[in-house]
Amino acid sequence: MKGEILRGHLDMLLLAALARGPAHGYAVIELVNADSGGVFDLQQGTVYPILHRLEQEDLIKSRWVSHAGRQRREYEITSDGRDRLDVARADWKRFSRGVRGVIGEAT
Repeated sequence: MKGEILRGHLDMLLLAALARGPAHGYAVIELVNADSGGVFDLQQGTVYPILHRLEQEDLIKSRWVSHAGRQRREYEITSDGRDRLDVARADWKRFSRGVRGVIGEAT
C-alpha cells in the first residue's frame, strides 16, 4: 500500500496491535502484517520512530525484558493510548463510511 495513504493511520494500527497485549517492536510489525493479510508490510525504520514518539506521548510504555537470552524492549499500551485508540477507531469508521459513500460502495 502506498506510504502516503498509510502514513496517517500508523498510530492507530500500532496502538491496535499493542491493545492485544505487550509485544516487542518486531512482533508488532509481524502482527500488523499478518492481520492485514500482507497489505501492510511495515519496515522497522518506519515503526520504531513511531513507537518512540508514542512512548514520549505516554500512549505506550516500554521496558526491557529478557527473551531467549536477549534483551528486547517490550511495548505496552497505556490507558491514554487506549483512549486515543478509541477516538482513532471512531474517526476511522466515520472516514471509511464517507469514502464508501463517495465511491459508490454500500455502507
